[in-house]
Amino acid sequence: MSIYKVRDVARLLGVSDDTVRRWIDEGSLESRRDGSRILVEGSSVAELAIRLAEGKSDHDDAVSTRNEFSGIVTRIQKDGVMAQVDLQCGIYRVVSLISAEAVVEMGLEVGSPATALVKATSVSIRSEMSE
Repeated sequence: MSIYKVRDVARLLGVSDDTVRRWIDEGSLESRRDGSRILVEGSSVAELAIRLAEGKSDHDDAVSTRNEFSGIVTRIQKDGVMAQVDLQCGIYRVVSLISAEAVVEMGLEVGSPATALVKATSVSIRSEMSE
């Protein structure tokens, strides 16, 4: 079973260390102490991640995409017909190539809130085991 430090849980869930400690205090995450360190059970992190994601799926518009990253537009580069739109979604940078016309129609500009909808036929996963 995977065991995580508070900072690792925060990085995985895209929140602050203080938020993780609050979730532990509230009982949302199972943890134990190892000396002065707080260790969190991997299965508990997985369950919380699912609950957090379920709360984000209540949208007025129905879409088939299940991978959504909400963030803020940090850069737009237009080059003729196409545009590159960069979003900062928590600790993740998401880049999308869309038509320049779509940028105008959606009113996107640096500082606009936006959500990246990701649908891929293949997703690779790399294990990042915690100490």
